[in-house]
Amino acid sequence: MQSSPLQRYLHRYTPAAPLATFRMAFGLLVLASVVRFWAKGWIAELYLKPKFFFAYYGFEWVRPLGPYTYGLFVFCGVCALLVTLGYWYRTAAAGLFVSFTYIELMDKSTYLNHYYFVSVVALLLLVLPAGRYFSLNAHLNPARWRSEVPRWTVDALRLLMGIVYCYAGLAKLNSDWLVHAMPLRIWLPAKNDLPIIGPLLDRVWVAYAFSWFGAFYDLTVPFFLLNRRTRLWAYVTVVVFHVLTAVLFPIGMFPYVMMVAALVFFPAEAHERFLARLRGWWNTTPAARPSMSLVYAPRTRQALLLVLGVFFVVQLLLPFRYLLYPHELFWTEEGYRFSWRVMLMEKMGQVQFKVVDSATGRARLVNNYEHLSVLQEKMMSTQPDMLVQFAHYLRDYYARRGVHNPKVYADAYVSLNGRLGKSFIDPTVDLARVTDDLRPKPWILPFDDEISGL
Repeated sequence: MQSSPLQRYLHRYTPAAPLATFRMAFGLLVLASVVRFWAKGWIAELYLKPKFFFAYYGFEWVRPLGPYTYGLFVFCGVCALLVTLGYWYRTAAAGLFVSFTYIELMDKSTYLNHYYFVSVVALLLLVLPAGRYFSLNAHLNPARWRSEVPRWTVDALRLLMGIVYCYAGLAKLNSDWLVHAMPLRIWLPAKNDLPIIGPLLDRVWVAYAFSWFGAFYDLTVPFFLLNRRTRLWAYVTVVVFHVLTAVLFPIGMFPYVMMVAALVFFPAEAHERFLARLRGWWNTTPAARPSMSLVYAPRTRQALLLVLGVFFVVQLLLPFRYLLYPHELFWTEEGYRFSWRVMLMEKMGQVQFKVVDSATGRARLVNNYEHLSVLQEKMMSTQPDMLVQFAHYLRDYYARRGVHNPKVYADAYVSLNGRLGKSFIDPTVDLARVTDDLRPKPWILPFDDEISGL
C-alpha cells in the first residue's frame, strides 16, 4: 500500500545541526538579555520600586517576588546558559520557559513582542530534540547522541518564524500604514540627526518607502529564505532590515533575535560547517561515529505531533481574536497583544483619575505618579484594561484610608497616529464597578474615524 505524501514527509530525516545552532544562539541571546536587564538596573526600576503591577487576565497571582526577583533572573540566566550548552537540556528548557514567562507576566506594562517570542520559542524547544547533537548531554552520554532528527522538528522552527513574519506583514495592510505612512511619518523625522541617512528621514517619500517595503518584506521574506536561489540575498535583507530598525527604534533585543533565528532557514550543511569551525576553535576532534537517526516510538511521535499541532493552531488563530470585538482595534486594543503587531501605532494619552466618597460626595484628584512608574503611567493611559485595573487599585487604596465606598472616574484623552487627541472613555462610568474581563468594553468612546484593512 502506497503511503501518502504526509506520511512520507513525517518519516524524512535531516541532520540535527540546525537544531543545535539554533539552540545555542537562542540561549546566548536570552542570557545576554538577562545580563543587559540586570546591568541597566531595570529589575529594581520595573519590579521593585512600583507600588502596583498590572496583571494579565487569569494570571493575577503572578507578582514580583520582592528581593527574590533577582534570584528569578539568575535562575532564568542559568537556564539559558544550560540550554546553550545542551546540559540537562529538557529541564533547562522547561526552567527557561517557566522563569522567562513568569517575568513577562509580572507586569503588563512591560509587554513587548520579543518577550512573547522568547516564551513561545522556549516552549517549542522543550519538545524538540535540540539537545541530541553538539551538546554536553551528548558528549557525556554518547548513547543520547543523534546526528539526524525528523525533518518536522526543524521545520517547526521555520514555520514559527514564517508565522511571525507573515502576521506582522498582514497587520501592516491597513490604511494608516500604507496610505498615510503612519506612524513612520512621525518617527523617522525624530531621527534626522543620524549621520548619512539623517537628512533623508525628513522626506515624506522615505516614510512611504519604509512603510511599503516593511509590509512587502514581512510578507515575503520567509518564502525567499526557503528558496535556495534567493536565500543568501534574503538573509542579507534580514540583516540590513533589522540593523536599521535597531538604529532607528528603541526595541531592545528583538532585531538581533530575529537575525539569529532566521539562520534556521539555511541548509544543514551550512550549520555543520559552522559547528566544525567551533570544534576547530576549541581544538577538539569529535569521536568517529556512524550516522544515527532519532527514531521516536509510534506513540511518542503521535503525542509530539499532536502537541505541535495544537501549538500551531493556537499560534495561527490567536492573532485573529480581535475579530470578536466590534470596534477599531488600534483604538480599543482589545485583542491586540500576542498577535505579532509590531510598531504599528504612535499612541499618546493622558488620564486624570477622580475618587469620590459615596457618603460625602467629596472628590479628590489622583497623582498617578505617586503610585505608578513613568512607564506604567504611559502604557496605562492608552489601554482600557489597564485603566480598569488601576481604578480597582485606587478603590481599594482609598477605602483603606477611610473613603466610604469609593467611586473612581477617569478623564482620558488619546491621540492615535497623528490625529488630534479626543476623549477615550466615558468619564461618567464608575470604573471601580466595572469588571476586568475579556468582554467588549462599552464604556470606550467611539473612534469616529476609520482605519481600513486587517
